[in-house]
Amino acid sequence: MTQRALIILHPGFEEMEAVAPIDLLSRAGVEVTQASTSDSLLLRGRSGITLQATHRLADAATEDYDVIILPGGPGIMQLRDDSRIVECLQRHHQAGKLIACICAAPLLLLDAGMIQNIAYTAHPSTVNELSAASQEAVVSNNTIITSRGAGTATEFALAIVQHLCGQDRANEIAESICWSHTF
Repeated sequence: MTQRALIILHPGFEEMEAVAPIDLLSRAGVEVTQASTSDSLLLRGRSGITLQATHRLADAATEDYDVIILPGGPGIMQLRDDSRIVECLQRHHQAGKLIACICAAPLLLLDAGMIQNIAYTAHPSTVNELSAASQEAVVSNNTIITSRGAGTATEFALAIVQHLCGQDRANEIAESICWSHTF
């Protein structure tokens, strides 16, 4: 059975943090649904790059996925007021499925009440609310993966591939993209 991923794209998303998981999961054979939080499928990222989502979140959120991925970026602050996101994360977490957040997106884990008593990392700009964040590039727990920011996006995406498809597949993908860091 094909693994399925939902990546939630929002206005102001960090492009590298979205594209790396979309690309590497696709290479691993994971079906990636790109869901827009807005009414438009076209979303402009933090650096002005526009991506076209495959679905609207309202249409995709009720489907079953093996992982939900949230890229960070300045748009995260507006998502914190979006109850659909918190409900989606809570429902997914209660089902024991993987959630992956990078950069400022772990703030949504805080809002969903899911960050207590776990190790995590986040972008340094979140330190006022996520003071227990590790300095590690990527932190993996049983069902939550967090990462620091754009510079850790490839390692973050490979950690998701490893969780869904196994270490061997993650190593194959890393080698195919000439990823020179140890993984």
